[in-house]
Order: sequence, then structure tokens, then C-alpha cells
Amino acid sequence: MTEAPRQLTLEEWDRRYEQLDQAGLIQPRYGGRLSRHLHDGDYRLAKLRYDNSPAALRLWNFLLTEEDRLREARECGKRVVGTMKDLGTVPVIAYSFSNLVAFYPDGAWWIPCVMELSAGLLEIADSLGIDESFCPVRAMLGAFVTRCHFPVPDLLVCSAGAVCDDFSAIAQRLEDLGHRILWWEVPHRPVPEPNEVSVLLPGGLPAPERQVDLVKSELLRVKEALEALAGTSLDETALHAGIKKANEIRRCLAELRRLVYTAQCCPMPALEMLIAEMLAIHYCSDRDECLRVLEALLSEVRRRIASGVGVLGADAARVFWVNPVADLRAMNLLEACGGRICGTEYLFTHALDAIPQDRPPMEALAATALADPMAGSSRQRAERICRDIGEFGAEAVVVSRIPGASHCALEGWTIQEVVRSKMDIPILEIEVPPVADAAGPGLRTRLEALVETVKRRRRT
Repeated sequence: MTEAPRQLTLEEWDRRYEQLDQAGLIQPRYGGRLSRHLHDGDYRLAKLRYDNSPAALRLWNFLLTEEDRLREARECGKRVVGTMKDLGTVPVIAYSFSNLVAFYPDGAWWIPCVMELSAGLLEIADSLGIDESFCPVRAMLGAFVTRCHFPVPDLLVCSAGAVCDDFSAIAQRLEDLGHRILWWEVPHRPVPEPNEVSVLLPGGLPAPERQVDLVKSELLRVKEALEALAGTSLDETALHAGIKKANEIRRCLAELRRLVYTAQCCPMPALEMLIAEMLAIHYCSDRDECLRVLEALLSEVRRRIASGVGVLGADAARVFWVNPVADLRAMNLLEACGGRICGTEYLFTHALDAIPQDRPPMEALAATALADPMAGSSRQRAERICRDIGEFGAEAVVVSRIPGASHCALEGWTIQEVVRSKMDIPILEIEVPPVADAAGPGLRTRLEALVETVKRRRRT
């Protein structure tokens, strides 16, 4: 049952769900009406606006039932791996085993938003000495203490080195609480010296070959720990297959992003695209279903583009968004102000690029991990942002600072400086707290001003 693309409130989705159900909508076993998740304490859902497609319904239900899948996996005898901070590399290894399932405890940073601070996770972090001067991912501490939001992993793996200092401090505090962590290092990625042997990383950046070798040795330690947990060895054939499957997901997502961000009329809203991109880093605890969810979104987007329809008008300001928002509602707000997302950099571009399949698998994964935008300079990160702005045709940039995040202290300024020197488009830097209701009027005014600037520039 098709309907003209538009965005719905949660209440409107209930009525839409009844229509779809009566029309014989076939859903996965985790399907159902979105409003049922309010009973789990996900109160923010009542204040968001959603795409009205069955594909979007499937995406949201997939996201909001991850905890159920993790607990079911454990009940079925699988071992649960918590992969922290590397955002997209260790899960590729973990899912190459048949009896391991991996997830990111880091995702707890959105719990204060989704549950509108009702879970008390930030207060627990405060009591443990991790206050609001730290990134909102400090909510992860509270989630481990309460044990209410995900099962405690059988193995915790965390990257360290050239990553967010806030996260490293929070993870160390977690280890102080008795949760043993296997640490592995991602070094700072310098520009290779003129006579130094270098390697081209996914995404196109060069790195010293010696650093790829170092990260490979670190990932081999992780692989050994996963083998011990799984009770079986992982050969190159199985790891090749895991990389191939990961690349299927990355290619599907790459095509989805290309179509959505370059379409004349926006065929899929910013909020659903944010969730879709996040799936690439962890598969939401089910790699096969993750691909099916993304394929359903891609099919819907293709249908809408072929029909010349979208959820937003063709005159919406085309905005490139840097950094994920702590409050999901900010994505709705941009669109309410007359903008649309045409390009993103959410701190995990290395999880979107295809993993090389023409190299030994551990070497390929090491190169992928080293392509992390936080492993290099902010200037290198900004160079890629400029390249993507050109590819997607964005007309403005929003840099969303992450509250308390140490890696964002001067990063936004550097990104703005590089973008201004290369691209003749307006830039806005904002900060979005985990629940941004109080800051909403100010954010709206600034986003409206950015949109008006874009439209005025079109007229001149």
C-alpha cells in the first residue's frame, strides 16, 4: 500500500500502521507499531517525525529491538562481544565467527536523548567522577552499572591511542569498576615522509606502511582473543567472507547515500538516513538483517526518485552535516527550518568505505582502522569533507559540536577554516545537548538564518 512520501508524528504512524496491517503488510518478527516502544521508556519517540514508508518502519523497529536480539543470541549459546570506540573494524572480525555477536556499548550515548534523561545514566556517571565536562558517551557507565540496556559482554574490546580522550577516560573508569578490557592501539596517522614507504588507505589517504603493520599486529591480538572466546580458529577464508559481507552492506549504504544526497527532491529524511548510516558500524547485532533493512530503504528511495517525489520540496537548502547530534530531534529541526541533508561526516567514514579485498584480510582491516578520521589531523578530515561537499552538491555546512568531547575543542574551527578556503559556502557551528528542548528556539533561529542565507545566495 503506497502513499505519497511525507513525515508523520508517532500518533499518525499508528493510523498508518493500521492501514498497512489491514492491507497485508509482511513484517519481520521484530515488527509492529512504533508506539509500543514508548512502554520501554523511549519517550523521545513521541516528539520525533518519521518517514511514512514500510521501509522506515522496519528500520526503526530494527534499531529499537537490538537489546532483544543480544539477549536472544546469548540464550542461543552465542557469546557477546562489546567492541568499543573503533567504530566499524572489530565487528567485521567478530561476525566472521558463527557463534559471536558484536555490538557497541558506545551507542548508550543516545539513551539520555531517547529516554529523555529518565534512565538516570548521566547521574550515575556523575557519581563515578565522570561529569558533564565529558562527552555524553559517559552514559555508557550508567548502562553498565544498571545492566538494564544491554547484556554485559563476555569480552570487551576497546581501541586506544589516537581516539577521543573523553572516551578513553570513560573506558578506563569502566575498567576500574571491574570490567576487564582488551585494549588495542590505533596510532596517530601522520603524513608519510618523502622517502617513506606508504600505503593508500580506504578513502584515499596515504599512511606509513609501518603504521599499517603496527595496527595489523594489534588486530591479530584481538583476533586471538575472539578465537579463544569462540573456541575455534578463524582462517583467512572465513575472514575473507566476513569482509565480503561487510562490503555488501557498505556498497548498499554508499548507493543509498549517493541517491538521497544528490536527488532533486529529498527521497528520505535526515533522521532515517542518520540511523541507516549508523548501522554500518555494528549491523545492529544482526548482519544479515541489517543488509535487508538497508536494501528495503534503497528500494523505496529508487521508487520515489523514479516517480519524481520526495518528502521535502526541491527548494530545500542542501546542507552538509558534520558530527552526529546528541539529540535526534535536531535532524527534524533542520528540515522544519527549510533544509535537507546532502552529505554527512559522522566521525566514522572509515566504516562507510569498502574494505580492500585485494590484500591479505588482516592487512586490509588494519588499513581500514587506520583510516579513522580521528586518527589523522583535523585538516585531513576537512579535506575529505570538502571533497564530499563537491560530490553531493551541498550549499552550506553545519558543524555540530559534541558536548564535552575533547576531540571537538578546536576541530570545528579547523574544519571551518579549511572549508572556507576551498568552498564558497556558508558555515554554521552549533552545539546540541542530549535533550535540546531548552536550546530549541535558539537552534531554530540559527538554522533558519543559515537556510535563508543559502536561498538568498541562489537569488544573487
